[in-house]
Amino acid sequence: MSGGDWKSMFKAVQEDDFELVKFYLNMGIDPNYQHPEFMASPLVESIRYNHLKIAKLLLESGGNPSIKEVMGQETPMLVAKKLNNQKAIDLLNFYINKPE
Repeated sequence: MSGGDWKSMFKAVQEDDFELVKFYLNMGIDPNYQHPEFMASPLVESIRYNHLKIAKLLLESGGNPSIKEVMGQETPMLVAKKLNNQKAIDLLNFYINKPE
């Protein structure tokens, strides 16, 4: 996948386009990749935009629930707590505490 594909997936995360995010993940885009131009995590962005269905998809596809964004060093949990988003906090806690 090219950087352009990752950018398209990132935009789909922002726009809550579940099917397009799913398509890109199925094509092999790494849900933890942070493009040098954006320096942001798709998972953190999904929490920031309150797109929890996409957040769950990213987590189920190997997204790291504790990842730190290159820019700002924010984690998904930090963003969820800043936004006082209890549903996001609960979702992240499930994946953080999930036995492997």
